[in-house]
Amino acid sequence: MTQATIQTLSAAWITKDAFAPYGDLVLPSQDGQSHDQTEAQLDLSQGQPRFYIMQLKRRGRQFHRIARHQLCTQCLGSLEGKTWLLAVAPPSESSKPNTEQLKAFQIPGNCFVKLHKGTWHAGPYFEEDVINFYNLELTDTNEVDHFSYDFLEQENLIWEILT
Repeated sequence: MTQATIQTLSAAWITKDAFAPYGDLVLPSQDGQSHDQTEAQLDLSQGQPRFYIMQLKRRGRQFHRIARHQLCTQCLGSLEGKTWLLAVAPPSESSKPNTEQLKAFQIPGNCFVKLHKGTWHAGPYFEEDVINFYNLELTDTNEVDHFSYDFLEQENLIWEILT
């Protein structure tokens, strides 16, 4: 097998507008504020929600697999204020993400993201030894709603996120 090609993605600091095709960016709000469009617009109607702390060890900045969940939204955020990286492509009917719309974001530890149903995502990625993430999805998301595409297997391609 020939050596894989490494394709780079520059990670931009996340903003609501830039992230809108992929999901919601949720920032701190005042206590007592009524529910509005600045909050995560969730769809967890296809099963029992699962909210947990996911501990990940150094993930680096390279990936070759990207996944999507078509039955539910998913929320991710880091604990302890740590910045992390996420690559995303918009939801599509295709079994492969649109690489022309593949973007990478730097996400600070004072917010979280909600991914739209079907959003392709790779990450979290980071250089720290360990980061804890809170994760909201369904109890069986990774068993019945985990569709992935392997760039290395299909295209002999590895992606690297640059900051």
